[in-house]
Amino acid sequence: MKGIGFFEKYLTIWVLLCIVAGIALGAIAGDAIEIISDLEIAHVNIPVALLVWLMIYPMMVQIDFGSLKEVRQNAKGLGLTLIVNWLIKPFTMAFFAWLFFDQLYSAWITPEQANEYIAGAILLGAAPCTAMVFVWSYLTKGDANYTLVQVSVNDLVLLVLFVPIVQFLLGITDFTIPYDVLVTSVVVYVVIPLAAGYLTNKWAIQTKGKEWFEHNFLPKLKPFSIIALLSTLVLLFAFQGKQILNQPENILLIAIPLTIQTYFIFFLTWFVGKYLKLHYNICAPSSMIGASNFFELAVAVAIALFGLNSGAALTTVVGVLIEVPIMLSLVGIAKRWKY
Repeated sequence: MKGIGFFEKYLTIWVLLCIVAGIALGAIAGDAIEIISDLEIAHVNIPVALLVWLMIYPMMVQIDFGSLKEVRQNAKGLGLTLIVNWLIKPFTMAFFAWLFFDQLYSAWITPEQANEYIAGAILLGAAPCTAMVFVWSYLTKGDANYTLVQVSVNDLVLLVLFVPIVQFLLGITDFTIPYDVLVTSVVVYVVIPLAAGYLTNKWAIQTKGKEWFEHNFLPKLKPFSIIALLSTLVLLFAFQGKQILNQPENILLIAIPLTIQTYFIFFLTWFVGKYLKLHYNICAPSSMIGASNFFELAVAVAIALFGLNSGAALTTVVGVLIEVPIMLSLVGIAKRWKY
């Protein structure tokens, strides 16, 4: 388990504890908790926005866009990553979500629940990982420079493609999503923290040096990100408590297609990468970034579009719940299949 922090290693346990704490908080607060959901400006929930900024900003600070000058190196691997992340993954996620929630689960969930679960899955599928992929790459002994380049490129592509892909796929599922709400969400939850992270990165390295930045500044930021993530999850489950207690099996139903999608994308990228004769240390991180998700963004946008107590928000949180154990299993597979 070398290379993965204590918090990340047991993320599934923390999420389960957040479920318990959130349900308890919701039961104690009763209708009073609805006050939080009304604190909105331009469809952005202020408490959630603050928490998401605290989650995402420490990730964005680590991105060095100076690495983009190396984009021509390992161009084949980067091309595979971009094709899988933006031309395949969102659409296979939408397909698996439709197949399970709308077709196979029709006897257990209502059409309204199915639509919201599909929407949450689409948001996860359209947001490839930007932070934890560094951990997965390290654990598989992937190329660190290539991983940095692919994350930097995907962050920039996300600014352009996330909104139209989500708008298109949600439109297919008969959701009418105001374009301005989607754009506002991306600006608030991606553009602002990305710009702040970039400026902080440049200032810190230029004035204090890279060693101070990596060994002093980043470790001090990490607790804020952890606290913000756990606080957001508690808040979500406080609103979802009644739904979970009434239908606890829904969490399992949601987890199944998300799990299938994760393994499908990993194996697809892995075998195509081997066919293209990519080196193992390029193929492994390429497979990891597509398999994992930028769940912080997905959670925030689900709340902005559908609300704290929506099925879409619940689906994105289930994505958080299952991510670490699944990705660790894929790390194990990659290391066993090392070539």
